[in-house]
Parts: sequence; C-alpha cells; structure tokens
Amino acid sequence: MRVLVTGGAGFIGSHLVEGLLRKGYEVTVADDLSTGNLSNLEAVRDQIEFLQVDLADLEQARIAVRGVDAVLHEAAIPSVPRSVADPIGSNRANIDGTLNTLVAARDEGVKRFVYAASSSAYGQGPELPKVESLPPDPISPYAIGKLTGEFYCQAFYRLYGLPTICLRYFNVFGPRQDPNSEYAAVIPKFITRLLKGERPVIYGDGEQSRDFTYVDNVVHANLLALETGRGFGEMMNAACGERFTLNELFRMLCEIIGADCEPVYEDERPGDVKHSHADISKARNLLGYEPLVSFEEGLRRTVAYFRSTMEAARP
Repeated sequence: MRVLVTGGAGFIGSHLVEGLLRKGYEVTVADDLSTGNLSNLEAVRDQIEFLQVDLADLEQARIAVRGVDAVLHEAAIPSVPRSVADPIGSNRANIDGTLNTLVAARDEGVKRFVYAASSSAYGQGPELPKVESLPPDPISPYAIGKLTGEFYCQAFYRLYGLPTICLRYFNVFGPRQDPNSEYAAVIPKFITRLLKGERPVIYGDGEQSRDFTYVDNVVHANLLALETGRGFGEMMNAACGERFTLNELFRMLCEIIGADCEPVYEDERPGDVKHSHADISKARNLLGYEPLVSFEEGLRRTVAYFRSTMEAARP
C-alpha cells in the first residue's frame, strides 16, 4: 500500500513518514519546501519517493496523488501569527491546497484521506475540555483555513464517498520542530533559549494553557485512522487530554535542563487562544486511540534532541 504524505518534509510530516516506513508502507512525500526541509528526511531519503510540488496548483496536486492508495494531508502553513500577517498566503496554502488534494484524491480513487485539522477551530469559548460537538469559533485566518478543510473533507465523504477522517491536533511538539522562525512554536523556542542560557519570552501572563501533544501521539493517531474501518466523514481530537500553563511548562523545562532564570513577559499576541484542552473520548471510541507518550516524557525527549543537535553544531 502506497501512502502520500503531503508536507512530509515538515516537522510532523517527517515523523509520519518514519512511522509509515516502520509499519511497512511504501511512502511518497509531496512538499514545496516553503516551510519543510529535506534534512528532516535525511535518514529515510533512499526509502521514499520525493516530489517537490505546489498543491495549490491542481495539476501539481494530481501529480502528487497519482498511484497512491491513501493520503495523509499535513501540508499547510502551520502558524496563527503568520496567518494574521499574511492571510492570503495562508488561505492559498491551507484552503486551496487542501481542496486541490481532495479533488485529486477523489479522481484517483484514493481509499483513505486523513486530514491534519487543528484545535484552533474551537476558538475562545470557555468550555473545557473541548469536545467535538462544540460549535466552531475560529478567530484567526489559520483557524478558518483549517476548519474549512474539515468541512471540505466531510463534504467529499458525503458527496463522493471519499473516506476522510479529520484529526484535530493540539499543540504538537517534539524533535525537528523549528525553533528559529519568528513564528516558531513555544516549546522549541523555550528549550533552545534555556539551553543557550537566555530568558524565554512569554506573551501575556503565562496562565494561558495548552494540551501539549508529543509528536509520537499524533503519528499513532494517524496510523490508526489509516487502518480503521470506522469514523469516515468525522473529525476528532488528537491530543493527550490534559493541559498545562505556559508558566508550568517553563518551570518543568527549567527543572529538566537545570536552568535558573525567570521568563520575560510581553504583551499578548492577536489571534492566540487562551485555553486549549481536548476531550479524546471520540478518538478513543472510534480509533482505539490512547496517548503513548506523556507530556513530561515528551519534554525530556525533546530537550535531549535539541541538546544533542546544538552540541553537534558547535565548532
């Protein structure tokens, strides 16, 4: 069985590629390398087919999907702040790219389409934990784009019979996550600054909370979605089902790293959600999903990765 991983040179996509290869799947990767990097695939480059394509172009999407049995659609510009700064670019990558890939998958007769959705669709509603029956309330172009992709996936199952499953990711972190962009996620930024002896920046008071999810848990959810016979046309949370504040995250990282400092607090950023916490019962019931790696263990593995890469980069 051949599986296409769109965005497969990115952080999450490259981990999915490795997980698929371990399970014996043949893998094609499609990535335009705008945010992904071939170095993420260095260990498996000779085991995969790689296509540098722009999925926002329908003909290129058709090339990517040709001859595959299933699609794990990770390709996106994965950043709330970047979408606020460039909503048109975010729309092109996250909505046009998704629709084109769905059309190509439908026409190719693909047997399974698993979509990387986002917890940002829940917005600022006070209800916790977030259960899938809550009305969506996207507050950023990124969240709107990801939610639109969900609606398209549901429509393509109902209209054309394309078996789609949407997994709403919650704050995924782990090795190979880029800490250097101005739009980088909080955990790699915190880790690399602490390892350098610098003070991390927290936007707001640090009491905002997240259901941080180690990347192996998301890989596990995708593999289950790829192999299940249930849940088509549905969306479900992929997370750990617990939440930690940024202040708690900071203290845990200081303990793991052995750092002794205080963060720098700056103004909140527009588009950021205050609290995020997943109810994972739907994925548990439909997929048999359970998190494999705890938050603290995931932090330890991620710190070890960044420590080793930073040491290897020293002259």
